[in-house]
Parts: sequence; C-alpha cells; structure tokens
Amino acid sequence: MNGTNYLLDTNIVLYLLAGDDSLWALLENSNPTISIITEIELLSFKKITEEEEKTIRAFLNECWIVGLDETIKEQAIAIRRANGLKLPDSVIAGTALVSGCTLLTADKKMSTIAQVNCFLYEK
Repeated sequence: MNGTNYLLDTNIVLYLLAGDDSLWALLENSNPTISIITEIELLSFKKITEEEEKTIRAFLNECWIVGLDETIKEQAIAIRRANGLKLPDSVIAGTALVSGCTLLTADKKMSTIAQVNCFLYEK
C-alpha cells in the first residue's frame, strides 16, 4: 500500500475502467473512495450500455462511497464560492477535504483548490 488514501474523481474512475495500467498500479492495495456524486455521474450517462453499467457497478462495489452530509455540503459551498467550480466538482472536492483523502483527478482546475490535498494525474 502506498500509504495515501485517494478520493477518485469521476475522470479517474473512467480511466481505470478503460484499463489505465499506471493508475491501477498507483492504487494497488488501496481502498478506493468516491463521492456519491461520482457514483451518480457514472451511472447516469444517457447512452450507457448494460455491460458498461455492470462493469461500473462491480467497480462501485469495491469502493467506499461517501454520501452527502452537512459538513460536506458546507465545504462544497465554501469551495464553490472561492474557486468558481461547477457544483458536482465542488461536492467532490468537499468530500475529499472532509474525508481526509487526497483528491486524485485529471482536472487541472480542481487541482488548484488550495484547501484540498490533490494529486493531478496526467496521462
């Protein structure tokens, strides 16, 4: 285990599901954590196939999914005000902050949030 607890942004989960070996190696022996927002984003894609949904749900079963509570809500509000992020990104960042996880993302804008410990993944 690399000793870092990561909260996975939606783009990271998509890379993982597409077979990104370097990401799988980075997360080896870790317990993936995601926001409930990521779960919703992954499963609500309009053109999702049955097979894709099955694969996503199998992955989600291996994750710790953090729901939305009052503390995360307040952090998301503060992050959105300070950084001008979209609401889902603000909730994901707030979830990372409250859960004490490093946000693993490929989104450069999210990696600039001062309050959140972030690892910017670049393919």
